[in-house]
Amino acid sequence: MKDFIQVLKRYIPPYKTSLVLNFFYNFLSAVFAVFSVGMMIPILEIIFGMAQDVNTLVPWEFTLRAVSNNLYYYLTLVKNNYGPDLSLLLVGFFVIVATLLKVGFAYLGAYEAVFIRNGVVRDIRHQIFSKILRLALPFFSEERKGDIMARISGDVAEVENSIMSSLDMFLKNPVLIVVFLVSMLIMSPTLTLFIFVVLPIAGTIIGRVGKTLKKVSREGQDKMGSILTIIEETLGGLRIIKAFNAEAKMQARFDQELGQYRGIMNRLMWRRELAHPMSEFLGTILVVVVVWFGGKLILSQSSELTGPEFIAYLGVFYQIINPAKAFTNALYSIQKGMAAMDRIDLILMADVTIREKEGALPVDSLKQEVEYRNVSFAYNDKPVLKSVSVTIPKGSTVALVGQSGSGKTTFVDLLPRFYDVQEGQILIDGTDIRDLKLHDLRNLMGNVNQEAILFNDTIYNNIAFGVENPTEEEVIAAARVANAHDFIMESENGYQTIIGDRGSKLSGGQRQRLSIARAILKNPPILILDEATSALDTESEKLVQDALEKLMKNRTSLVIAHRLSTIKNATFICVLHKGEIVEQGTHDELLELNGRYTRLHQLQMF
Repeated sequence: MKDFIQVLKRYIPPYKTSLVLNFFYNFLSAVFAVFSVGMMIPILEIIFGMAQDVNTLVPWEFTLRAVSNNLYYYLTLVKNNYGPDLSLLLVGFFVIVATLLKVGFAYLGAYEAVFIRNGVVRDIRHQIFSKILRLALPFFSEERKGDIMARISGDVAEVENSIMSSLDMFLKNPVLIVVFLVSMLIMSPTLTLFIFVVLPIAGTIIGRVGKTLKKVSREGQDKMGSILTIIEETLGGLRIIKAFNAEAKMQARFDQELGQYRGIMNRLMWRRELAHPMSEFLGTILVVVVVWFGGKLILSQSSELTGPEFIAYLGVFYQIINPAKAFTNALYSIQKGMAAMDRIDLILMADVTIREKEGALPVDSLKQEVEYRNVSFAYNDKPVLKSVSVTIPKGSTVALVGQSGSGKTTFVDLLPRFYDVQEGQILIDGTDIRDLKLHDLRNLMGNVNQEAILFNDTIYNNIAFGVENPTEEEVIAAARVANAHDFIMESENGYQTIIGDRGSKLSGGQRQRLSIARAILKNPPILILDEATSALDTESEKLVQDALEKLMKNRTSLVIAHRLSTIKNATFICVLHKGEIVEQGTHDELLELNGRYTRLHQLQMF
């Protein structure tokens, strides 16, 4: 319950007005509910001939005595002048009006609660997505993609279904219960105090069962993350699964997780389904005990209530039963929803490790050079770069070569601050990149990766991605430079063709040329190329290489190369081995050294 209150404190403040209106409408609804039940007293008194005449009208005051006296006064007038039949009809009319006002205000309260509920759910989804965009890459390397997807989809849905659907109950039911209890206290303090003693016993029993729901629900949501991970891996690796006849293996792995999930959800739902019968059973016991105790008081003539008043009292007490049962069911749902909120908070409360320094400096161009000065970096205490130093003058092309795991990708990922250096500095024109505005820093760079990262959108929007309001002429010009215009015009809808998930409707060479067109349109002063041609056939490679040469012209470029033939014309080449630059120079200079670069060259020539 304490955790639930904390969630409300985080998300309810923007909806204070709706919260106040909800409370006000529910309060009025409860007042008219008591009034409609209270009108049973004169009805019963008239029917059983117990009604006493009131012939004196007292000044109107907002007190129970004054209102009751004057209502009985007018009822006496009607009864004496027109008979008891019309008196019953008149009282019945008041009951109808009171009920209309009761349900009308109840609807207005629910109307405001819906506004709060959907607003809070929207805010949670917005916060999660915004946080995902701000979190540094190391967070995602340590988390399963399927688990993150489960939190965004299933867990948010669980919060909506469990916590937010219970919000109306928590906004409305306490108001109803308090108003009804106050009314009962006014009608009979003795009987109501007896209820105060009995009611917490039932609440304690229900609360203990509800506490176990949160733990079981958390297990279920964790298991759903595992299931979504398997689905995501299966969809991404279908070609390999089929090639190695591993369908049965994947099916067995999936069925195992599915079976465990089923067992967890069985336990969860058995306990949740216990809420309604348990609350109904305990409620019945409570009603019987109250009727016994109240009847005993009336029979002994020591009660503040007459027979009709006791029946009305029971009517008010019965009005508490449904809100109390709904309150109990809400407690069960909230325990389940809080487990989902805990998992969502693993994202929302995650530390943003790549932070922009307060008072960070703006930067809009590269004037002189990029310098790596004694840079060291490690993943989980495993060294990847060790005291690397290199200066890259403006307009030059530096190529990075070396075996897999030598630190090439980490070298270029440190420049746009996908990760932060752990020792040393990276400087742009003599300023540490950690002192620069993050947006401005990344705006200096364009990326073309080995795997073209495209979106399920039009060709036009993929090229224009990351550039504010480009003209159609600029997009087409970028596509022409990237040797992409011809195949684009041959596609179904030209630049408005949808390219499918990750560009699945295009060939590898076409996807890569769209990536290059995107970089060309951005027109960055610094270019990062992560072996953009290694996965292409010879013809596509020639077209892409030609586009890359046009893109690299007059730019500062960092090129990760596996095919040494593509970097012969680089300004200089850095050979990395186990996180260190072991050789540095031009292609010809490195061949003369007859060292590690020469061996790599000979292997590729062979």
